[in-house]
Amino acid sequence: MSDITRYRIQQIVDSGAIVQISLAEDVQTEPISQKQMILDSVAKKLDPELREQVQPLLEAILGAQPTVKIKSYDQTTISITMPKVRYERLGRPQVGEVIEITLSKK
Repeated sequence: MSDITRYRIQQIVDSGAIVQISLAEDVQTEPISQKQMILDSVAKKLDPELREQVQPLLEAILGAQPTVKIKSYDQTTISITMPKVRYERLGRPQVGEVIEITLSKK
């Protein structure tokens, strides 16, 4: 059984004989605003009648706050250290490029 995951290269540190690559999972996320998260959370907690009364007040309060966008997915990050010769055999991938890593379970 194997699982292929795409990772985007975030950083490369070349110290001569060794290359260290920092990777973050390449996941397309849709940002959600903190304001919307608060409104949704309040809507779930209140009954419909009370929600109708509180919603306009809450929107007015939150409207004065700056909008903060949050990613809705925690990415997996990994760091790989390898000999420079192996890095060169991989084609010398650069920051921003995507590589695929296959994890197999035996």
